[in-house]
Amino acid sequence: MVARTLLCAIGIALFAQPQPAAAVPKEIIILRHGEKKNPFELCDVGVQRSLALRATYLGQGAADSLFAPGESPAAFFVITLHTLGLASPSAASWKVPVVAYSIVPLKGVAGYDEETELDERTREAASELMTNPIWDGKIVVMVWEHKHIANAKIEKRSPNPATLRDLLNLSALGKTVPKTWSGTNYDYFWIVRYHKGSTTPASFKVVKQVFGPAFSNVPQNDWETPDGLTPDSGCE
Repeated sequence: MVARTLLCAIGIALFAQPQPAAAVPKEIIILRHGEKKNPFELCDVGVQRSLALRATYLGQGAADSLFAPGESPAAFFVITLHTLGLASPSAASWKVPVVAYSIVPLKGVAGYDEETELDERTREAASELMTNPIWDGKIVVMVWEHKHIANAKIEKRSPNPATLRDLLNLSALGKTVPKTWSGTNYDYFWIVRYHKGSTTPASFKVVKQVFGPAFSNVPQNDWETPDGLTPDSGCE
């Protein structure tokens, strides 16, 4: 009887101990890859966007940096060849790693389903960010495939969450966060901040990419409006 009482007391004491706070980034900056030439590479406009982002927003010494003085990104997360192409110039300027939860086009390969791979790799990347202490309190940039940033159809069809909107708990902010990333837009940032120890976003901000004359050919269209690119641009 004494032993049983002692075990119960120990169990209650352990349960009552404060649970460790979640290890989450301070800030996650989400954007879409650049404009595409084909399934493997960016078109010239997409390449220009990668350079414009380095010079204007994401690179070290950028003219209108998204990082406050004294801040820097810990890493850039990517998933496809297009996202790698967009992220690389900015990541290289900071000398920080590009973390690739990668998929590559394997059309015609038996048993390979690209959507399933995108689902799974997105889950893996989000889990890494929201559980690994290495990213705790850091700033991370995620350059991602737009349907797996936010897409109402994917959220409905998947038995498990498969968009960053769900996996990073942006859905907790309700209508503030669009349910679907616009297919016509490559020119926006979603910036999410978290309180230390909490996986619930503290704030969400949308920032449009606006570039100077050196990158005037890079589309800067409003949300859900056409990008203005014509077939002779070489972009899909």
